[in-house]
Amino acid sequence: MRKHLVLSLLLLCSSLSAGPGFGGSFDRLKAPSPVSSNATRGLLLDIQVPPGSERLVAAGEQGTILYSDDRGASWQQAGTPVSVLLTALGFSDAERGWAVGHDGTILHSRDGGSNWQVQRAGLELVELQRDALQGLLDNPPAGASPEQLDDWQYWLEDVEFALEEGAMPVLLDVLFIDGERGFALGAYGALFETDNGGEQWRSIGHRLPNPDRLHLNAILLSRSGRLLIAGEAGLLIFSDDLGRTWQGIDSPYEGSLFGLSESDRLYLMGLRGHLFGSVDGERWQPIDVPGDATLNGGVSASGRFYVLGQNGQLLVRSGDGFTRVEVPRRRSFAAGVALHDRLWLVGEGGLSQVDPTAGGAR
Repeated sequence: MRKHLVLSLLLLCSSLSAGPGFGGSFDRLKAPSPVSSNATRGLLLDIQVPPGSERLVAAGEQGTILYSDDRGASWQQAGTPVSVLLTALGFSDAERGWAVGHDGTILHSRDGGSNWQVQRAGLELVELQRDALQGLLDNPPAGASPEQLDDWQYWLEDVEFALEEGAMPVLLDVLFIDGERGFALGAYGALFETDNGGEQWRSIGHRLPNPDRLHLNAILLSRSGRLLIAGEAGLLIFSDDLGRTWQGIDSPYEGSLFGLSESDRLYLMGLRGHLFGSVDGERWQPIDVPGDATLNGGVSASGRFYVLGQNGQLLVRSGDGFTRVEVPRRRSFAAGVALHDRLWLVGEGGLSQVDPTAGGAR
Protein backbone atom coordinates (compact mmCIF):
# COMPACT_ATOMS: atom_id res chain seq x y z
CA MET A 1 0.00 0.00 0.00
CA ARG A 2 0.14 2.90 0.38
CA LYS A 3 0.10 5.66 1.38
CA HIS A 4 0.03 9.42 2.15
CA LEU A 5 0.82 13.04 2.75
CA VAL A 6 0.59 14.46 6.23
CA LEU A 7 -2.93 14.58 7.68
CA SER A 8 -2.87 18.37 7.91
CA LEU A 9 -2.23 18.58 4.15
CA LEU A 10 -5.08 16.17 3.49
CA LEU A 11 -7.47 18.21 5.60
CA LEU A 12 -6.41 21.37 3.80
CA CYS A 13 -6.91 19.78 0.40
CA SER A 14 -10.33 18.54 1.44
CA SER A 15 -11.41 22.03 2.38
CA LEU A 16 -10.22 23.32 -0.98
CA SER A 17 -11.36 20.42 -3.16
CA ALA A 18 -14.71 21.94 -4.05
CA GLY A 19 -12.82 24.60 -5.96
CA PRO A 20 -14.00 28.11 -6.75
CA GLY A 21 -17.53 28.89 -7.73
CA PHE A 22 -19.37 26.05 -6.01
CA GLY A 23 -20.35 27.93 -2.85
CA GLY A 24 -21.44 26.43 0.43
CA SER A 25 -24.25 24.35 -1.10
CA PHE A 26 -21.93 22.16 -3.16
CA ASP A 27 -22.14 18.52 -2.04
CA ARG A 28 -19.00 16.57 -2.94
CA LEU A 29 -20.77 13.28 -2.25
CA LYS A 30 -23.42 13.90 -4.89
CA ALA A 31 -21.26 15.49 -7.59
CA PRO A 32 -19.29 13.20 -9.95
CA SER A 33 -15.61 13.90 -10.28
CA PRO A 34 -15.10 16.64 -12.89
CA VAL A 35 -13.46 15.54 -16.12
CA SER A 36 -10.21 17.42 -16.63
CA SER A 37 -7.54 17.39 -19.32
CA ASN A 38 -5.05 18.34 -16.58
CA ALA A 39 -5.93 15.47 -14.22
CA THR A 40 -2.48 13.87 -14.56
CA ARG A 41 -0.95 17.08 -13.17
CA GLY A 42 -3.31 17.50 -10.23
CA LEU A 43 -2.78 16.32 -6.65
CA LEU A 44 -2.64 12.50 -6.58
CA LEU A 45 -2.12 10.60 -3.33
CA ASP A 46 -1.92 6.92 -4.29
CA ILE A 47 -1.03 4.70 -7.23
CA GLN A 48 -1.40 0.93 -7.57
CA VAL A 49 -0.96 -1.92 -10.05
CA PRO A 50 -3.85 -4.36 -9.41
CA PRO A 51 -2.53 -7.90 -8.78
CA GLY A 52 -2.46 -9.99 -11.94
CA SER A 53 -2.65 -6.98 -14.26
CA GLU A 54 -0.40 -4.42 -15.90
CA ARG A 55 -2.79 -1.52 -15.37
CA LEU A 56 -1.69 1.58 -13.47
CA VAL A 57 -4.39 3.19 -11.31
CA ALA A 58 -3.96 6.52 -9.47
CA ALA A 59 -6.31 8.56 -7.26
CA GLY A 60 -6.43 11.99 -5.69
CA GLU A 61 -8.17 15.35 -5.54
CA GLN A 62 -11.85 15.93 -6.42
CA GLY A 63 -12.53 12.20 -6.72
CA THR A 64 -10.10 11.81 -9.61
CA ILE A 65 -9.13 8.25 -10.53
CA LEU A 66 -6.89 7.68 -13.54
CA TYR A 67 -5.80 4.47 -15.23
CA SER A 68 -3.35 3.47 -17.94
CA ASP A 69 -3.16 0.23 -19.92
CA ASP A 70 -0.05 1.13 -21.92
CA ARG A 71 2.54 1.46 -19.14
CA GLY A 72 1.78 5.12 -18.57
CA ALA A 73 2.04 6.34 -22.16
CA SER A 74 -1.57 7.56 -21.98
CA TRP A 75 -4.12 7.93 -19.19
CA GLN A 76 -7.91 7.68 -19.01
CA GLN A 77 -10.12 9.23 -16.34
CA ALA A 78 -12.39 6.74 -14.61
CA GLY A 79 -16.05 7.27 -13.90
CA THR A 80 -16.23 8.36 -10.24
CA PRO A 81 -19.51 9.31 -8.50
CA VAL A 82 -18.01 11.70 -5.91
CA SER A 83 -15.75 14.76 -5.82
CA VAL A 84 -14.05 14.19 -2.47
CA LEU A 85 -10.32 13.92 -1.96
CA LEU A 86 -9.35 10.26 -2.35
CA THR A 87 -6.36 9.21 -0.26
CA ALA A 88 -5.75 5.51 -0.90
CA LEU A 89 -6.41 2.59 -3.24
CA GLY A 90 -6.48 -1.15 -2.60
CA PHE A 91 -7.00 -4.07 -5.00
CA SER A 92 -7.53 -7.73 -4.17
CA ASP A 93 -7.09 -8.88 -7.78
CA ALA A 94 -7.13 -7.54 -11.33
CA GLU A 95 -10.82 -6.66 -11.18
CA ARG A 96 -11.88 -5.82 -7.62
CA GLY A 97 -10.66 -2.58 -6.08
CA TRP A 98 -11.51 -0.04 -3.38
CA ALA A 99 -10.78 3.65 -2.92
CA VAL A 100 -11.14 5.61 0.33
CA GLY A 101 -10.97 9.25 1.25
CA HIS A 102 -12.64 12.20 2.88
CA ASP A 103 -16.28 12.54 3.90
CA GLY A 104 -16.38 8.90 4.99
CA THR A 105 -16.06 7.69 1.42
CA ILE A 106 -15.47 4.07 0.39
CA LEU A 107 -15.75 3.33 -3.35
CA HIS A 108 -15.69 -0.07 -5.08
CA SER A 109 -14.75 -1.13 -8.60
CA ARG A 110 -15.51 -4.47 -10.26
CA ASP A 111 -13.68 -3.75 -13.52
CA GLY A 112 -10.11 -2.99 -12.47
CA GLY A 113 -10.70 0.68 -11.76
CA SER A 114 -12.52 1.84 -14.90
CA ASN A 115 -15.77 2.55 -13.04
CA TRP A 116 -16.59 3.04 -9.36
CA GLN A 117 -19.64 2.82 -7.11
CA VAL A 118 -20.20 4.13 -3.58
CA GLN A 119 -20.15 1.51 -0.81
CA ARG A 120 -20.18 3.95 2.12
CA ALA A 121 -20.25 7.73 2.32
CA GLY A 122 -21.16 10.61 4.59
CA LEU A 123 -22.11 9.78 8.17
CA GLU A 124 -22.69 6.04 7.62
CA LEU A 125 -19.33 5.07 9.13
CA VAL A 126 -19.92 7.34 12.13
CA GLU A 127 -23.22 5.55 12.70
CA LEU A 128 -21.35 2.24 12.65
CA GLN A 129 -19.00 3.60 15.31
CA ARG A 130 -21.93 4.72 17.45
CA ASP A 131 -23.69 1.37 17.19
CA ALA A 132 -20.54 -0.61 18.02
CA LEU A 133 -19.72 1.52 21.07
CA GLN A 134 -23.30 1.51 22.33
CA GLY A 135 -23.34 -2.28 22.03
CA LEU A 136 -20.16 -2.57 24.08
CA LEU A 137 -21.57 -0.36 26.83
CA ASP A 138 -24.94 -2.13 26.86
CA ASN A 139 -23.34 -5.58 26.98
CA PRO A 140 -19.72 -5.24 28.14
CA PRO A 141 -17.47 -8.12 27.05
CA ALA A 142 -16.06 -10.39 29.75
CA GLY A 143 -12.89 -8.94 31.21
CA ALA A 144 -13.57 -5.34 30.15
CA SER A 145 -11.86 -3.02 32.62
CA PRO A 146 -13.40 0.12 34.12
CA GLU A 147 -10.83 2.13 32.16
CA GLN A 148 -11.98 0.56 28.89
CA LEU A 149 -15.60 1.29 29.70
CA ASP A 150 -14.70 4.91 30.43
CA ASP A 151 -12.76 5.17 27.17
CA TRP A 152 -15.70 3.74 25.20
CA GLN A 153 -18.14 6.12 26.91
CA TYR A 154 -16.00 9.16 26.06
CA TRP A 155 -15.60 7.94 22.50
CA LEU A 156 -19.35 7.41 22.18
CA GLU A 157 -20.00 10.96 23.35
CA ASP A 158 -17.57 12.28 20.73
CA VAL A 159 -19.19 10.17 18.02
CA GLU A 160 -22.68 11.36 18.95
CA PHE A 161 -21.43 14.95 18.81
CA ALA A 162 -19.95 14.28 15.35
CA LEU A 163 -23.34 12.98 14.19
CA GLU A 164 -25.07 16.08 15.50
CA GLU A 165 -22.57 18.36 13.78
CA GLY A 166 -22.41 16.34 10.57
CA ALA A 167 -18.65 15.81 10.95
CA MET A 168 -17.68 13.08 8.51
CA PRO A 169 -14.59 10.88 8.97
CA VAL A 170 -11.35 11.04 7.01
CA LEU A 171 -10.08 7.68 5.78
CA LEU A 172 -6.34 7.44 5.08
CA ASP A 173 -5.63 3.86 4.01
CA VAL A 174 -7.31 0.67 2.81
CA LEU A 175 -6.12 -2.94 2.64
CA PHE A 176 -7.83 -6.02 1.24
CA ILE A 177 -6.34 -9.39 2.11
CA ASP A 178 -8.52 -11.09 -0.51
CA GLY A 179 -11.75 -10.32 -2.32
CA GLU A 180 -13.77 -10.56 0.89
CA ARG A 181 -11.66 -9.51 3.89
CA GLY A 182 -10.56 -5.90 4.10
CA PHE A 183 -9.80 -2.95 6.37
CA ALA A 184 -10.19 0.83 6.11
CA LEU A 185 -8.68 3.22 8.64
CA GLY A 186 -8.12 6.87 9.31
CA ALA A 187 -8.30 9.87 11.58
CA TYR A 188 -9.17 9.72 15.28
CA GLY A 189 -8.60 5.99 15.63
CA ALA A 190 -11.19 4.97 13.03
CA LEU A 191 -10.84 1.35 11.90
CA PHE A 192 -13.40 -0.66 9.95
CA GLU A 193 -13.42 -4.22 8.65
CA THR A 194 -15.46 -6.24 6.17
CA ASP A 195 -15.62 -9.95 5.42
CA ASN A 196 -17.93 -9.77 2.39
CA GLY A 197 -16.14 -7.46 -0.02
CA GLY A 198 -17.47 -4.27 1.53
CA GLU A 199 -21.18 -5.02 1.35
CA GLN A 200 -21.19 -4.58 5.13
CA TRP A 201 -18.58 -2.88 7.32
CA ARG A 202 -18.01 -3.06 11.08
CA SER A 203 -16.35 -0.50 13.33
CA ILE A 204 -13.49 -2.14 15.27
CA GLY A 205 -11.42 0.85 16.37
CA HIS A 206 -12.32 -0.01 19.97
CA ARG A 207 -10.23 -3.20 19.69
CA LEU A 208 -7.00 -1.24 19.37
CA PRO A 209 -4.75 -0.22 22.27
CA ASN A 210 -5.30 3.41 21.29
CA PRO A 211 -7.21 5.14 24.12
CA ASP A 212 -6.24 8.60 22.87
CA ARG A 213 -7.75 7.85 19.44
CA LEU A 214 -4.59 8.80 17.60
CA HIS A 215 -4.81 8.99 13.82
CA LEU A 216 -4.15 5.74 11.95
CA ASN A 217 -2.12 6.51 8.82
CA ALA A 218 -1.05 3.23 7.22
CA ILE A 219 -1.76 -0.52 7.30
CA LEU A 220 0.34 -3.39 5.89
CA LEU A 221 0.04 -7.17 5.76
CA SER A 222 3.59 -8.55 5.96
CA ARG A 223 4.74 -11.68 4.17
CA SER A 224 4.71 -13.44 7.55
CA GLY A 225 0.96 -12.76 7.88
CA ARG A 226 1.30 -10.03 10.51
CA LEU A 227 -0.92 -6.96 10.21
CA LEU A 228 0.80 -3.69 11.12
CA ILE A 229 -0.70 -0.25 11.68
CA ALA A 230 1.33 2.96 11.97
CA GLY A 231 -0.04 6.27 13.13
CA GLU A 232 0.22 9.55 14.93
CA ALA A 233 2.65 10.20 17.80
CA GLY A 234 4.65 7.03 17.15
CA LEU A 235 1.65 4.71 17.34
CA LEU A 236 2.52 1.14 16.27
CA ILE A 237 0.11 -1.79 16.56
CA PHE A 238 0.13 -5.36 15.25
CA SER A 239 -2.24 -8.32 14.91
CA ASP A 240 -1.32 -11.95 14.30
CA ASP A 241 -4.93 -13.14 13.88
CA LEU A 242 -6.07 -10.90 11.00
CA GLY A 243 -7.51 -8.19 13.17
CA ARG A 244 -9.40 -10.05 15.90
CA THR A 245 -6.93 -8.92 18.57
CA TRP A 246 -4.26 -6.22 18.54
CA GLN A 247 -1.14 -5.43 20.56
CA GLY A 248 0.93 -2.30 20.92
CA ILE A 249 4.60 -2.11 19.96
CA ASP A 250 7.27 -0.04 21.69
CA SER A 251 7.75 2.69 19.14
CA PRO A 252 11.20 3.79 17.97
CA TYR A 253 9.94 7.35 17.49
CA GLU A 254 7.45 9.65 19.23
CA GLY A 255 6.57 11.62 16.10
CA SER A 256 4.00 10.70 13.50
CA LEU A 257 4.56 7.67 11.27
CA PHE A 258 3.14 7.76 7.74
CA GLY A 259 4.27 4.72 5.76
CA LEU A 260 4.89 0.98 5.96
CA SER A 261 6.60 -1.07 3.27
CA GLU A 262 8.31 -4.45 2.87
CA SER A 263 11.28 -5.34 0.71
CA ASP A 264 14.33 -7.15 2.07
CA ARG A 265 12.91 -6.21 5.49
CA LEU A 266 10.06 -4.15 6.88
CA TYR A 267 10.43 -0.39 6.64
CA LEU A 268 8.70 2.34 8.63
CA MET A 269 8.66 5.98 7.47
CA GLY A 270 7.88 9.10 9.45
CA LEU A 271 8.13 12.77 10.16
CA ARG A 272 11.36 14.72 9.64
CA GLY A 273 13.21 12.02 7.71
CA HIS A 274 12.82 9.24 10.24
CA LEU A 275 13.28 5.78 8.70
CA PHE A 276 13.39 2.45 10.55
CA GLY A 277 13.95 -1.17 9.57
CA SER A 278 12.76 -4.41 11.17
CA VAL A 279 12.79 -8.14 10.51
CA ASP A 280 9.65 -8.98 12.49
CA GLY A 281 7.78 -5.67 12.89
CA GLU A 282 8.34 -5.52 16.66
CA ARG A 283 11.97 -4.48 17.01
CA TRP A 284 12.93 -1.47 14.91
CA GLN A 285 16.34 0.03 14.19
CA PRO A 286 16.91 3.58 12.92
CA ILE A 287 18.37 4.03 9.44
CA ASP A 288 20.29 7.19 8.59
CA VAL A 289 19.11 9.05 5.49
CA PRO A 290 20.25 12.31 3.89
CA GLY A 291 17.97 15.23 4.72
CA ASP A 292 15.09 15.64 7.11
CA ALA A 293 12.08 15.73 4.75
CA THR A 294 9.06 13.75 5.95
CA LEU A 295 8.98 10.26 4.44
CA ASN A 296 5.67 8.84 3.18
CA GLY A 297 6.32 5.41 1.67
CA GLY A 298 8.55 2.97 -0.15
CA VAL A 299 8.56 0.83 -3.28
CA SER A 300 10.80 -1.83 -4.85
CA ALA A 301 11.82 -1.47 -8.50
CA SER A 302 14.43 -3.26 -10.62
CA GLY A 303 15.97 -4.94 -7.59
CA ARG A 304 16.27 -1.70 -5.65
CA PHE A 305 14.27 -0.24 -2.77
CA TYR A 306 13.21 3.41 -2.89
CA VAL A 307 11.87 5.69 -0.16
CA LEU A 308 9.89 8.78 -1.12
CA GLY A 309 8.62 11.85 0.68
CA GLN A 310 8.10 15.59 0.90
CA ASN A 311 10.06 18.27 -0.97
CA GLY A 312 10.99 15.91 -3.79
CA GLN A 313 12.78 13.50 -1.48
CA LEU A 314 13.56 10.25 -3.33
CA LEU A 315 16.11 7.89 -1.81
CA VAL A 316 17.51 4.58 -3.04
CA ARG A 317 19.10 1.92 -0.90
CA SER A 318 22.81 1.71 -1.53
CA GLY A 319 24.79 -0.81 0.50
CA ASP A 320 23.80 -0.40 4.12
CA GLY A 321 22.45 3.10 3.66
CA PHE A 322 20.42 5.34 1.36
CA THR A 323 21.49 7.94 -1.17
CA ARG A 324 19.44 10.68 -2.80
CA VAL A 325 18.10 10.40 -6.34
CA GLU A 326 18.08 13.83 -7.92
CA VAL A 327 14.75 14.95 -9.36
CA PRO A 328 14.34 17.97 -11.66
CA ARG A 329 11.29 19.38 -9.83
CA ARG A 330 10.95 19.48 -6.04
CA ARG A 331 7.52 17.89 -5.89
CA SER A 332 6.32 16.16 -2.77
CA PHE A 333 5.74 12.45 -3.34
CA ALA A 334 2.92 10.61 -1.58
CA ALA A 335 3.17 7.08 -3.04
CA GLY A 336 4.87 5.00 -5.70
CA VAL A 337 4.63 1.74 -7.61
CA ALA A 338 6.86 -0.19 -10.02
CA LEU A 339 5.80 -1.51 -13.41
CA HIS A 340 8.38 -3.20 -15.64
CA ASP A 341 11.33 -0.84 -16.01
CA ARG A 342 9.68 2.24 -14.53
CA LEU A 343 8.96 3.61 -11.08
CA TRP A 344 5.80 5.72 -11.02
CA LEU A 345 5.39 8.35 -8.29
CA VAL A 346 2.39 10.51 -7.38
CA GLY A 347 1.95 13.58 -5.23
CA GLU A 348 1.91 17.31 -5.76
CA GLY A 349 1.98 18.05 -9.46
CA GLY A 350 0.54 14.66 -10.38
CA LEU A 351 2.44 11.82 -12.01
CA SER A 352 6.22 11.43 -12.22
CA GLN A 353 8.22 8.52 -13.58
CA VAL A 354 11.69 7.28 -12.77
CA ASP A 355 13.96 5.04 -14.80
CA PRO A 356 15.72 3.05 -12.03
CA THR A 357 18.61 2.21 -14.35
CA ALA A 358 19.21 5.88 -15.10
CA GLY A 359 18.30 7.30 -11.68
CA GLY A 360 16.28 10.36 -12.66
CA ALA A 361 12.66 11.50 -12.45
CA ARG A 362 10.56 13.31 -15.00
